[in-house]
Amino acid sequence: MAAALLAQYSVIDLLVNNASGFASTPIEKCTPAQFESMLACNLRAPYFLIQGLLPGLRSGGASIINILDVHATRPLRHFNAYGAAKAGLASLTRSLAVELGPDIRVNGIAPGAILWPEGNDSYDTSSRDNLVASTPLQRLGEPIDIARTVAFLASDAPFITGAVIVVDGGRSLVS
Repeated sequence: MAAALLAQYSVIDLLVNNASGFASTPIEKCTPAQFESMLACNLRAPYFLIQGLLPGLRSGGASIINILDVHATRPLRHFNAYGAAKAGLASLTRSLAVELGPDIRVNGIAPGAILWPEGNDSYDTSSRDNLVASTPLQRLGEPIDIARTVAFLASDAPFITGAVIVVDGGRSLVS
């Protein structure tokens, strides 16, 4: 994929790593394949896509934004493989900010409750209502909240690198 992109675009100003897998993996039942799947889409894919796109990103002034999750630092019960992969991506974000500067800025966004996972029964209606009620802004986030943060980091934050911005309506501030 990287080679195809570079063949079409010699300069890449922005890369947003947003692909993700989200699945329950209780430690008692998690298989090596399930664990590998979480690492593959949430950590390995961004790593090697960045590596492959480096020639285009090194043109100067490029920005990489990794979409993380508040659960990288606030674990979600039974989602340990997912959380570990997202925590790895957070670490990768910080280490690449050091390694790729000054030509490339690398930041992360850690969304909270924006959209409920489709086809996932991890959050029943009561759990969803309780989560929103315990969020200081008293609402579910919207995809535009993340898009605006991406736009800010990409266009209006030339002196920010290695940061992870939490976009969760203040939920991570309360227990």
